[in-house]
Amino acid sequence: MNRIDRLLSLFPLYSKDLGIDLAESPGRFKWFLASILFGARISEKIASNTYRWFDRCGVNTAEKIVSAGWDELVKMLDEGGYVRYDFSTATKLLNIMEVLKEEYGSLDGLYDQSSDTNDLERRLKEFKGIGAVTTHIFLREMRGIWNVNPDVPDKVKEIAGNLDIDLNVEGEKLARIETALVKLNLRYCKHKGCVKCPMREYCKRRR
Repeated sequence: MNRIDRLLSLFPLYSKDLGIDLAESPGRFKWFLASILFGARISEKIASNTYRWFDRCGVNTAEKIVSAGWDELVKMLDEGGYVRYDFSTATKLLNIMEVLKEEYGSLDGLYDQSSDTNDLERRLKEFKGIGAVTTHIFLREMRGIWNVNPDVPDKVKEIAGNLDIDLNVEGEKLARIETALVKLNLRYCKHKGCVKCPMREYCKRRR
């Protein structure tokens, strides 16, 4: 197994971890919801648990989020462990979904009205509560699903360089590689966990 295959086997897409099918419109919205939860300064585990609780409760469409209302959303966020940002995130989710429905009709409608990646990024950032981080989390896994190609962050390029991994690829493959490198950074590089890193044999920094 070469280094890229090993990397991808160890660190799959977040959407895959969550059982989300991006090829289907409902799945794309679910990933949008998950991306909003991942976008806060909160752990992967808490964001994942909270998304799974929303999905388990069937509150996984724009309409159902709006219908749930603020109080119920706060309870659901607390149940998932999202306590620190429960009030602000409930407000944010309601605002985003209401504007999404009013301005675009649906998430796919938002994409259809965007002329290119930059325009789509701009439109996403116009939602109150969605910034550059959330926008990138969402779009990086949409490569190969939508015709989008967001820039790869410098930190990801640095880690790819350390592993001699070529990022001159496109679409779904780039989505998978970038996401895997993000996970590697969050779980090992960021905490200087070189000794336990499953990719240490390929890393220039370790050598």
